[in-house]
Amino acid sequence: MAPIFRHLSILAVTATATPAMAQDFEDLDQLETQVVASLGAGIGEAGGPARPIDRRLRLRPCPESATVEAPALGAVAVRCQSVGWRIRIPLTAGSASARATGSPAQRAEPVIRRGDQVQLVALSRSFTVSTFGVAEQDGAPGDRIRVRREGSDRRGDTGTTRVIGEVLPDGRVALPGFN
Repeated sequence: MAPIFRHLSILAVTATATPAMAQDFEDLDQLETQVVASLGAGIGEAGGPARPIDRRLRLRPCPESATVEAPALGAVAVRCQSVGWRIRIPLTAGSASARATGSPAQRAEPVIRRGDQVQLVALSRSFTVSTFGVAEQDGAPGDRIRVRREGSDRRGDTGTTRVIGEVLPDGRVALPGFN
């Protein structure tokens, strides 16, 4: 009889400890509020987060306030430097600078036209890599467009590669993931 009670008491302690451990994650509601405040646009609004932060995320709590980086390539990065996590939150299309100045968002004139040869760049703090491709869509600064690149690999096989990048104001196309 005693072993059954011992097992039940261990089970009861484990069951009550589990909810306390589940609370040991970053508060996603507070993090979402911080992102919306820094962007100046709500969820689903132009220039704001495209959708709420996924509630399935289990991030370690950040001891200081998480930093919201400047929007780049259609997303904003939220980072906790001391813990070491970073998440990217996709944004809806829209001009944050036009909203900040109070002027209505206007569609910028395309700097790239379909069929134009464009320079594809991978930008980093310490290096820049570039190659050429052909635009498959018109694009204004800030737009994401498809670019076709034809070339050969190390084995000499030729082929076509399609990538999506963000149009820069100078007419180059930046590849995502190199900030």
